[in-house]
Amino acid sequence: MRVLVTGGAGFIGSHVVDALTERGHDCFVIDNLSSGSPDNLPDGVKLFEVDVCDKSAVAGVFDEVRPQWVCHQAAQMSVSRSVREPQFDAEVNVLGLLNILTQAHRCDAERIVFASSGGVLYGDVSEPAPEDHPADPISPYGITKWVGERYLQFFAREHGLTCVALRYANVYGPRQNPHGEAGVVAIFCQKMLAGEAPTINGDGKYIRDYVYGPDVAQANAAAFEADVPGKFAAYNIGTGHPTDVNQLAATLRAACQQALAEQGSDVTVPDPPHGPARAGDLRSSLVDAAKARQELGWTPQVDITEGLHRTVDWFAHRASL
Repeated sequence: MRVLVTGGAGFIGSHVVDALTERGHDCFVIDNLSSGSPDNLPDGVKLFEVDVCDKSAVAGVFDEVRPQWVCHQAAQMSVSRSVREPQFDAEVNVLGLLNILTQAHRCDAERIVFASSGGVLYGDVSEPAPEDHPADPISPYGITKWVGERYLQFFAREHGLTCVALRYANVYGPRQNPHGEAGVVAIFCQKMLAGEAPTINGDGKYIRDYVYGPDVAQANAAAFEADVPGKFAAYNIGTGHPTDVNQLAATLRAACQQALAEQGSDVTVPDPPHGPARAGDLRSSLVDAAKARQELGWTPQVDITEGLHRTVDWFAHRASL
């Protein structure tokens, strides 16, 4: 299949490109490179340096590629930025999505897979939330993801486009961007490997469901290839296992210390201090991915300890280059 991946040079998007390419699909990428890099892409994948908010440029890409499948990963992904700049968040996450959906319909694409977020849709939950849990987003980022799913349902109902929303838990792994405000694992890795102490927001008792990036990419591939019921379906993509930021920091600190020692460094990774709580953060967020297992045949393969060590190794290797 000819697949257009928006945000395909970024963290999750590039892993999706890898997974689809390995399955024999022909991938093309839209990315404005605000956080992605062409270095993340395999050889032979054509990159269009285009912003999804640029309506005419997006239309030109669709005219050239004529994709059968569309994977929409491009997004404004910072919860805290959405709190500060809700209009910008809506421009990227709502209007950008509408540009993609409109062109997918115009070019007779068969299916679109959308990166939604179970981590923000369900609000504070102490137990893994299933897909029928009432949506209760409290940040503009979560609101735009929920609105995005409603637009998917509209295009499925009115135009017959098969739409799949994947509600990600907290995704981490190699290629995650350590700059800016999103991606706590990447931020902690970079600072700790440099011998610096990252700051833990608030008391650090913020529970999250961390899922490994390449596993999420396999979920996207499954969402294209599986026979999903109806024209719209939503699936949680996570592990259901809770990890708080204090536990995360301790595991990363030990892994970074080990990586530094293996490189012959005598740098000691300091304990992270605690700072002010961050606006818009949920206390607890967990998702139940049973439906994805039953209907897509997807289950996460890499647990949190192994995934964090793989991620640290990737960052350590890059730091040594």
